[in-house]
Amino acid sequence: MARDMTPVLKRCRSLGIDPTFLGLDKKSNRNARAGRKQSEYGLQLKEKQKAKFIYGVLEKPFRNNFARAQKLKYGTTGENLMIILELRLDNVLFRMGYGRTRKESRQIIDHKHVLVNGKCVNIPSYEVKPGDVIEIKEKHKGAQRYKDILEVTDGRIVPEWLEADHEKLSGVVKEIPTREQIDVPVNEVLIVELYSK
Repeated sequence: MARDMTPVLKRCRSLGIDPTFLGLDKKSNRNARAGRKQSEYGLQLKEKQKAKFIYGVLEKPFRNNFARAQKLKYGTTGENLMIILELRLDNVLFRMGYGRTRKESRQIIDHKHVLVNGKCVNIPSYEVKPGDVIEIKEKHKGAQRYKDILEVTDGRIVPEWLEADHEKLSGVVKEIPTREQIDVPVNEVLIVELYSK
């Protein structure tokens, strides 16, 4: 499997992202390089790279998600793309507070610790739907790993489109999020412009 091995804080700095959006509590100590004027293409590319980096998606799956977003009948392509990315199982697990970062959530899913509607799912890109019940397997619930994770993520606000029960390590997808509910610093309009060239 291909992986992005760039140091996370270095990548955050170059894309101008606050590391807290990735679940990291470190602050970027240096400002993004200022002074150089970027071309229109450069700005569009940066927004795409930001979205790919935040959600941990590589180019091909990202392009496939974009193609799906274009085909949806409701909403704009950019908003649909953000919603598709937000509904990925690894992201939902991160949002519920069962992973400190999206990368950790992805690893938990890969290790077959997660049930969706009672069935084991080990595909991080699995798209959840409203009404889906997501939980950590019973035999892993008592593990020290999840106590440590909850200690870090307990103060994190669970978005209103999700419901999480930290006692039972489970949660429910209440509805499809709107763009306003997705607090990711990405201008999806620029991504649409980039792909429509």
